[in-house]
Amino acid sequence: MDTNEKQTDTKPLGALLAAAVSRAVPVVAGIEDKALDARTPCADYDVKALVNHLVHVVVEFQKLAVKQDSDFSSTPDYVAEGGWRERFAREAEALVEAWSAPGVEEGTSGSLGMPARLVGSMALLDVTVHAWDLARATGAEYAADPAVVGELLAAVERLAPTGREMGAFGAAVPVDPHADPFERMLAGTGRDPYGA
Repeated sequence: MDTNEKQTDTKPLGALLAAAVSRAVPVVAGIEDKALDARTPCADYDVKALVNHLVHVVVEFQKLAVKQDSDFSSTPDYVAEGGWRERFAREAEALVEAWSAPGVEEGTSGSLGMPARLVGSMALLDVTVHAWDLARATGAEYAADPAVVGELLAAVERLAPTGREMGAFGAAVPVDPHADPFERMLAGTGRDPYGA
């Protein structure tokens, strides 16, 4: 059992991102145009804004994988450009490829100056949590990969103080004592896993 836990802890980011992307792409592909102004669990984002943010995340974190600087100062309107569902699928696959390269988890990434593995975990967190946000907003089915959740529980714990300071995470939400790992992870980011 300890061996399995150790393997989960050290699973390559590329493999974890592949698992997360395989579950996120169908959610984005299934979003209808009429749902773009629907509210999401992210108070500052409707569906359109969250799609734009998520596409931008998968584009910019490709740069961080190759130790280049990213730019989150503004978010392009990918939805207005058209073909955003296909663009997300393409860019998400490119993200997986970028974070699967040999040596990608070594050293630090870009101007963030953070360990590369933690930076990759941030991309994993965004893809996973925002896929859940969009599924919740649009009524789609979504279940996170258990290995991804295992990685993210530790990442959220590490990132939470800074995330709350920067406004990226809300205050932790209390969960049922029998909450599953995904519910605990969502709650750690300030999301109510049971909310509407």
